[in-house]
Amino acid sequence: MKRIVVLVSGGGTNLQALLDAQDRGEISDGQITCVIASKPGVYALERAAAHGIPGKVLERKAYPDVHAYSCLLYTSPSPRDRQKSR
Repeated sequence: MKRIVVLVSGGGTNLQALLDAQDRGEISDGQITCVIASKPGVYALERAAAHGIPGKVLERKAYPDVHAYSCLLYTSPSPRDRQKSR
C-alpha cells in the first residue's frame, strides 16, 4: 500500500475530495497518511484531524524563497530511503 502525503495551503477542498474518495474505497492501493500545510491554522489541518490523519506545518515564510521551500519538500528523505541505505 502506498502512503500518500497531501500538501495544502488553505481550506482543504481538494484534500476533502481525496478524503471522500478514500472513504468510498476509490483509492485502491494507497492511503492518506499525512497532511503538510504551508502555514499554521489552515482549515485543511482540521479536516485531516477529523479523519485521524496527522498534520504538519512547514511554513513557507521560514525559507528565503519558494525554490528553497520546494527543495525541502522534494529532497527530504523518507524512512524508506533511510532503510535502503543501510
